[in-house]
Amino acid sequence: MSKTIIKSYGKLNLFLNIGKKNKKNKLHNVQSLVCLMNLFDEIAIKRINAKKDKVKFNGKFCSYIDRNYNTVSSCLSLLRKKKVIKKNYNYNISIKKNIPVFSGLGGGSSNAATIVKYFVKRKLTKKEKIFFSQKIGSDLRLFFDSKQVFQKNLSQIFNLKKKIKFYFILVYPFLKSSTKEVYSKVTEYKKLDNYNFYDKSSNFRIIEYLKHQENSLEKIVISRFPIIQKILFELMITKNCEFSRLTGSGSACFGVFLTKKSAVLGLKKIKKKFPKFWCVVGKTI
Repeated sequence: MSKTIIKSYGKLNLFLNIGKKNKKNKLHNVQSLVCLMNLFDEIAIKRINAKKDKVKFNGKFCSYIDRNYNTVSSCLSLLRKKKVIKKNYNYNISIKKNIPVFSGLGGGSSNAATIVKYFVKRKLTKKEKIFFSQKIGSDLRLFFDSKQVFQKNLSQIFNLKKKIKFYFILVYPFLKSSTKEVYSKVTEYKKLDNYNFYDKSSNFRIIEYLKHQENSLEKIVISRFPIIQKILFELMITKNCEFSRLTGSGSACFGVFLTKKSAVLGLKKIKKKFPKFWCVVGKTI
C-alpha cells in the first residue's frame, strides 16, 4: 500500500490577549492574530495489515512526546468514533518533528488537525471543527482553514482575505513551557477588541498596530525562565527588527522583519549570542 507524506505547519501568535474564563467550559477567552509559517512537521501515513495503529515520532524534537497518549493517537480514536475511519482499517503514522515541542508553535495541534483533514477529505463543517477542538484542544481550529486568521475570541475565528507577509527569526531555548501551568497563573485579564482591523490594512499599518500589542502570557513565562527576557531584548535590538515577542505560552520567541535579507543577516548575530539554542529564519505562508 502506498505511503502519503503531508506537511503539518507551525504557527505564530503575533499577539495574544487573555480574557476571563468562560463559565461553561472554564477555558480562558483568547484573542490573537495567528499565521502559519514555512516550518512544518512531516507526517507519513500508510494503511497496514495489523490489529492496531502504529504511531511513531522521530526527529530532534520527539523526546518530550508521550508515546502512549498524544494528539495523533487521540485523533485516530475520534475519527473512528465519527466513522470517518473504518474500524478494521489501521495505519502506520510516522511524524518527523521539525517543530519544537513545548514551544508555543502549535506542533501537536497542527499534527492532529492535519490528520483530521487528510482522512475527512473535504471542508469540515462548523460542528465537526467544534467537536475535534473540544476533544483534543482549542488551538485545533486555528489549523483547519486559512493560513492566516484573526481569532476574535475562543469561538470566533476569521480567515484573513488580505495576506500579510512577514519574515521571522525564531529562537527556541529548549525550555519546557507547559501551557496548562502558564495559564493557571493568569490573574490579569484583557478586554478583547471587537474590531477586525487586519483585513483592511497594509503590512505597514499592521506592523505599527502590532507594536502596541503584547502577549499576555509573556511576563508569566519570563518569571519562570528569565532567559526569555534576554532573548526578546537581543531580537528587538537586531537591525530592522520591527518587534519581538513570545508565541503562545512559549518557550519559543520571535522577531519580525519585513525582508528576508534583514532576517538572514540578523540570524547570524542571534546565533552568536545564543549558540546552544535552536535559531532559524521563517516566513508567513
